[in-house]
Amino acid sequence: MSTTADRASELLRLHRDPALLKVVNVWDPISTSAVAGAQGTVALATASHSIAATLGYEDGEQIPVDEMLDMIRRILAVTDLPVSADLEGGYGDAPETIRRAIELGVVGANIEDQLKPLDEAASQVEAIMRAAKDAGVPDFVLNARTDAFPVGGDRDRDVVIADALARGRAYLDAGAPIVFVPGPLTSDEVRTLVDAFGKQRLTTIALPGTPSFDELQELGVARVSFGPISQRVALTALQELAETALAHGELPGFRELN
Repeated sequence: MSTTADRASELLRLHRDPALLKVVNVWDPISTSAVAGAQGTVALATASHSIAATLGYEDGEQIPVDEMLDMIRRILAVTDLPVSADLEGGYGDAPETIRRAIELGVVGANIEDQLKPLDEAASQVEAIMRAAKDAGVPDFVLNARTDAFPVGGDRDRDVVIADALARGRAYLDAGAPIVFVPGPLTSDEVRTLVDAFGKQRLTTIALPGTPSFDELQELGVARVSFGPISQRVALTALQELAETALAHGELPGFRELN
């Protein structure tokens, strides 16, 4: 069985490959097994919003860190694939939360900057990468997230993009291998971000109206993920099954999971 450091190196390699890494987010062991069993899946990422919802919490670090990490532990127990964990803003101590996650076998993570002052946010990135190295995982794939859109998206669009650019460059300089800019990006904005960060350094989220996967790959994006969308799709299918069964006394067509 590969070590945590080996899986981290593999996850980093997948991000550096010119082929776009498509990562479907999971939230519990059964969703992990389903996605891991899909042809073409080479890595997994958790979704903090989805895990919180599963356990009855609102999004936004309302879930206790111990409960978040326990669900991640359960997820890791059912797969040998590299797993990146969405750890929100780090639950008050991002380097320590990363250290605990690495002990479980996590090899990458999203950490939100929550639009903290830039020097503070960059120092946090540096501390996270130092903690990962001290834990024996120098290739830990920190997906340094800027909340330029989620928190500051009500500003002028040019200001939002300029903020994302400044923050992303600072996080790369602080040692993060990739930068996550979740938001409704246009093709021109993706191109601007890739030009600033370098190819295979930007990660994005799949949203309606954003560039296609083929275009993202052509532009040099490292990875695209789905956040809570994958859980919403699953729950919509469940609701449709219930509605069909209750209204018509039959099940809609479905395929059994292997």
